[in-house]
Amino acid sequence: MPIVQIAGNNPLTDGRQSPTALMIQRGMIRHLEHAGNAVLAEFPLANGRRADLLCLDRKGRFTLIEIKSSIEDYKVDHKWPEYAGFCDYFAFATWHGVPLEIFPQTEGLYVADAHFAELLREPVEQAMHSASRKALTLRFARLAAQRAERIARFAEANDLAFDRHAEGEATD
Repeated sequence: MPIVQIAGNNPLTDGRQSPTALMIQRGMIRHLEHAGNAVLAEFPLANGRRADLLCLDRKGRFTLIEIKSSIEDYKVDHKWPEYAGFCDYFAFATWHGVPLEIFPQTEGLYVADAHFAELLREPVEQAMHSASRKALTLRFARLAAQRAERIARFAEANDLAFDRHAEGEATD
């Protein structure tokens, strides 16, 4: 039995994303995790903004992915340049229904569907300052732990199967 229900009380969604954005998100998460990254969606940043996806690679580098599900979504959102201090790499993610030429040539670009994603343009590295990296790493770890506990409580409250001692976790 899955630990997540597709319903209004799903602890993994906040209700602000369109079905298309969620589809892109699913494909991107699968792609990024397959590449060995830890990924958190809807990550609150210290500047009050929220990253659509923030992933941490095995070397401790952060990639921030901004999901754009339509031309209108891209045109009305001008906050993405404010993400520069919160990642080593920045990229847009979209789907085949959005013309790729609207995205800046200077930024990374993925095209995704619900199952996977393809990297079309490599993001350029802009290494974070060490103090910013430490603060973001701690924030990433704390948020991941809080979300895992929230999912466990949700599963227990809804009598869903959830193994707190899954592979890779320490047991007593």
